[in-house]
Amino acid sequence: MDIVFIEGLTGQTVIGIDKSELHIAQPVRVSLAIGVPSLRACTTDRIEDTVNYAAVREAVHALLASHGVQLLEALAEHIAQLVIARFGAHWVRVSLAKPAKFDDVDAVGVVIERRRAPSMEGGLGWIGLGYVPQ
Repeated sequence: MDIVFIEGLTGQTVIGIDKSELHIAQPVRVSLAIGVPSLRACTTDRIEDTVNYAAVREAVHALLASHGVQLLEALAEHIAQLVIARFGAHWVRVSLAKPAKFDDVDAVGVVIERRRAPSMEGGLGWIGLGYVPQ
Protein backbone atom coordinates (compact mmCIF):
# COMPACT_ATOMS: atom_id res chain seq x y z
CA MET A 1 0.00 0.00 0.00
CA ASP A 2 1.39 3.37 -1.02
CA ILE A 3 0.32 6.49 0.85
CA VAL A 4 -0.04 10.03 -0.43
CA PHE A 5 -0.42 12.52 2.40
CA ILE A 6 -1.44 16.08 3.07
CA GLU A 7 -0.41 17.39 6.46
CA GLY A 8 -1.80 20.43 8.23
CA LEU A 9 -4.11 21.84 5.55
CA THR A 10 -5.70 24.89 7.16
CA GLY A 11 -9.08 26.20 6.12
CA GLN A 12 -12.03 28.15 7.43
CA THR A 13 -15.48 26.66 7.99
CA VAL A 14 -18.63 27.03 10.03
CA ILE A 15 -18.71 24.04 12.36
CA GLY A 16 -19.87 23.41 15.90
CA ILE A 17 -22.80 23.07 18.25
CA ASP A 18 -22.33 26.23 20.31
CA LYS A 19 -24.42 29.21 19.20
CA SER A 20 -21.24 31.28 18.88
CA GLU A 21 -19.92 28.80 16.27
CA LEU A 22 -22.97 28.52 14.03
CA HIS A 23 -22.55 31.66 11.92
CA ILE A 24 -18.87 32.54 11.93
CA ALA A 25 -16.19 30.59 10.09
CA GLN A 26 -13.38 29.33 12.29
CA PRO A 27 -10.06 27.69 11.47
CA VAL A 28 -9.80 23.93 11.08
CA ARG A 29 -6.74 21.83 10.33
CA VAL A 30 -6.97 18.71 8.16
CA SER A 31 -4.37 16.01 7.66
CA LEU A 32 -4.92 13.11 5.27
CA ALA A 33 -3.20 9.82 4.60
CA ILE A 34 -4.53 8.37 1.34
CA GLY A 35 -3.75 4.73 0.66
CA VAL A 36 -3.71 3.18 -2.79
CA PRO A 37 -2.49 -0.33 -3.70
CA SER A 38 0.44 0.81 -5.81
CA LEU A 39 1.24 4.16 -7.32
CA ARG A 40 2.08 3.67 -10.98
CA ALA A 41 3.62 7.14 -10.90
CA CYS A 42 6.63 5.60 -9.15
CA THR A 43 7.61 4.17 -12.53
CA THR A 44 5.75 6.35 -15.05
CA ASP A 45 6.49 9.77 -13.48
CA ARG A 46 2.99 10.91 -14.60
CA ILE A 47 0.58 12.89 -12.40
CA GLU A 48 -2.30 10.91 -13.93
CA ASP A 49 -0.94 7.78 -12.24
CA THR A 50 -1.12 9.07 -8.68
CA VAL A 51 -3.43 10.88 -6.29
CA ASN A 52 -3.11 14.54 -7.22
CA TYR A 53 -2.80 16.21 -3.82
CA ALA A 54 -3.42 19.65 -5.35
CA ALA A 55 -6.82 18.44 -6.57
CA VAL A 56 -7.54 16.84 -3.18
CA ARG A 57 -6.65 20.13 -1.49
CA GLU A 58 -9.04 22.07 -3.72
CA ALA A 59 -11.84 19.55 -3.12
CA VAL A 60 -11.38 19.73 0.66
CA HIS A 61 -11.48 23.54 0.59
CA ALA A 62 -14.70 23.40 -1.48
CA LEU A 63 -16.21 20.95 1.03
CA LEU A 64 -15.24 23.21 3.95
CA ALA A 65 -17.17 26.02 2.25
CA SER A 66 -20.33 23.98 1.68
CA HIS A 67 -20.74 20.98 4.04
CA GLY A 68 -23.60 22.06 6.35
CA VAL A 69 -22.83 19.67 9.24
CA GLN A 70 -22.21 20.60 12.86
CA LEU A 71 -19.86 17.94 14.25
CA LEU A 72 -16.21 17.38 13.38
CA GLU A 73 -16.98 13.66 13.22
CA ALA A 74 -19.56 14.19 10.47
CA LEU A 75 -17.26 16.54 8.53
CA ALA A 76 -14.39 14.04 8.80
CA GLU A 77 -16.70 11.36 7.38
CA HIS A 78 -17.63 13.63 4.45
CA ILE A 79 -13.95 14.24 3.75
CA ALA A 80 -13.14 10.51 3.91
CA GLN A 81 -15.97 9.59 1.54
CA LEU A 82 -14.96 12.37 -0.86
CA VAL A 83 -11.39 11.09 -1.04
CA ILE A 84 -12.53 7.50 -1.56
CA ALA A 85 -15.15 8.33 -4.20
CA ARG A 86 -13.36 11.01 -6.19
CA PHE A 87 -9.71 10.14 -5.85
CA GLY A 88 -9.73 6.34 -5.83
CA ALA A 89 -8.40 5.83 -2.33
CA HIS A 90 -8.68 2.30 -1.00
CA TRP A 91 -8.02 3.54 2.52
CA VAL A 92 -7.97 6.99 4.11
CA ARG A 93 -7.09 8.42 7.50
CA VAL A 94 -8.59 11.85 8.22
CA SER A 95 -7.39 13.97 11.12
CA LEU A 96 -9.59 17.03 11.66
CA ALA A 97 -8.93 19.58 14.38
CA LYS A 98 -10.13 22.91 15.70
CA PRO A 99 -6.90 24.63 16.75
CA ALA A 100 -8.60 27.64 18.41
CA LYS A 101 -11.50 26.04 20.31
CA PHE A 102 -10.15 26.62 23.83
CA ASP A 103 -7.52 29.03 25.15
CA ASP A 104 -5.79 26.36 27.23
CA VAL A 105 -5.71 23.56 24.58
CA ASP A 106 -3.63 23.44 21.39
CA ALA A 107 -6.40 21.68 19.45
CA VAL A 108 -9.40 19.39 19.73
CA GLY A 109 -10.51 17.01 17.02
CA VAL A 110 -11.04 13.55 15.64
CA VAL A 111 -9.13 10.97 13.65
CA ILE A 112 -11.07 8.48 11.55
CA GLU A 113 -10.04 5.73 9.15
CA ARG A 114 -12.21 4.38 6.35
CA ARG A 115 -11.80 1.76 3.64
CA ARG A 116 -13.37 1.50 0.22
CA ALA A 117 -16.12 -1.12 0.21
CA PRO A 118 -14.68 -4.34 -1.20
CA SER A 119 -15.49 -5.03 -4.82
CA MET A 120 -16.54 -8.51 -5.74
CA GLU A 121 -15.73 -8.00 -9.43
CA GLY A 122 -13.92 -11.00 -10.84
CA GLY A 123 -14.49 -12.94 -7.62
CA LEU A 124 -11.31 -11.56 -6.04
CA GLY A 125 -12.87 -8.90 -3.81
CA TRP A 126 -11.47 -10.58 -0.71
CA ILE A 127 -7.81 -10.01 -1.67
CA GLY A 128 -6.30 -7.38 0.60
CA LEU A 129 -9.49 -7.12 2.67
CA GLY A 130 -8.72 -5.91 6.15
CA TYR A 131 -5.24 -4.63 5.37
CA VAL A 132 -4.70 -1.21 6.87
CA PRO A 133 -1.22 0.30 6.92
CA GLN A 134 0.24 0.96 10.35
